[in-house]
Amino acid sequence: MKLGLEHRKALVLGASKGLGAAIAIALANEGAEVIGASRSVDEIAALNGKLEAGATGRITALPLDLTDKTSRDALVKQVLAQGGVDILINNTGGPAPGEARSTGSDAWAGGFDAMVLSIIEITQALLPKMVERKWGRIVTLTSSGVESPIPRLAISNGLRAAVLGWSKTLAGEVAADNVTVNIIVTGRVHTDRVDQLDEAAAKRQNLSLDEVRKASLATIPAGRYGKPEELADVVTFLASDRAGYVTGARIRVDGGMIRSV
Repeated sequence: MKLGLEHRKALVLGASKGLGAAIAIALANEGAEVIGASRSVDEIAALNGKLEAGATGRITALPLDLTDKTSRDALVKQVLAQGGVDILINNTGGPAPGEARSTGSDAWAGGFDAMVLSIIEITQALLPKMVERKWGRIVTLTSSGVESPIPRLAISNGLRAAVLGWSKTLAGEVAADNVTVNIIVTGRVHTDRVDQLDEAAAKRQNLSLDEVRKASLATIPAGRYGKPEELADVVTFLASDRAGYVTGARIRVDGGMIRSV
């Protein structure tokens, strides 16, 4: 299937590792010119060595600290100076675990700035070029916690749900301009973040890491954690010409873990 991503320009936030890196590679393999943004620019530049033989896309790096507004503004300025992008992948890190009954206001405010306000600002700045060209794709990664709240991840559950509402609202506003806006609900896809959460759970419950993972896998009908490349393939399709009639959607990549309809 031809996805039509040759000569498209994409910006992937949090592209140095995990899901962001997998998405940057998948887009470049389809021919897109990818800007990867994170604090670890050297790791992003090295992703070109992981592209498929014959891939026509390339990955370049720009620095970005999502917790720093000055850094966010500098990224937007550089991207717009290069003509903007056709595809925006909003991917943020997750906050530290914490319970809803005890997480302080400073932690909530910091999380909102890094996980919500950051991607709203970047999206609003880059959106006009997409509207002008009558072609754009915005895909935002969230967590399964927006549908089934995860214990001890109060900030993530609450703030990612806010992103969900924002994304759905924006989708309705720009659909007539051929700009699609979609959400990926990420289940247990094997990244460093999942390893950190499993390790924290093992320590908290006084269990071995293997015991924690066995219990986690028992909740997933597929019987395994997902691969970052599997999620990246879904995102790449949503970023393509082929997915032009998919917008305002919330798409699960979770191996069947979320049991609600």
